[in-house]
Amino acid sequence: MSPPLLQVAEARGELHKDRVNKTSPVPLPRFRFQKLDVWHDARSLNRDIYRMTVTLPPEELYGLTSQNRRAANSISANIAEGSGRNSDRDFARFLEQSYGSAMELASHLFLAHDLGYLAGDTLEASLVRIDKMAIRIAALNRSLAIKERKVRLD
Repeated sequence: MSPPLLQVAEARGELHKDRVNKTSPVPLPRFRFQKLDVWHDARSLNRDIYRMTVTLPPEELYGLTSQNRRAANSISANIAEGSGRNSDRDFARFLEQSYGSAMELASHLFLAHDLGYLAGDTLEASLVRIDKMAIRIAALNRSLAIKERKVRLD
């Protein structure tokens, strides 16, 4: 099994340790999305992507840095927004957006690797996490009470 993205980045000396906040308390669950394990996984990945992108060159600030962060943030944000909707059909639409954002993030990470900004082991660890998350998003979507789907997620 590949090491988690954060551990790989730490081992490579790619993290700004002064930015890691380990003392902040986690608020008690009050929103529906906080009860979803997949949202917590997406939140963790989002945090790790933000930390990883600080290692990208300054000229990528408005390119790969921004695109990776936006795609990663969109995964958890769409799960959260969809969970607050009034119908399973609306929730499913946001889960499809979240799934798409996960695929977008994977594509951006491939490009970062192709350009020499991301090590192979870091890429592999990231792709494993994204794949597992995508599977869970699709499973959550299938669990919703919707008779017909526009898009098949499997």
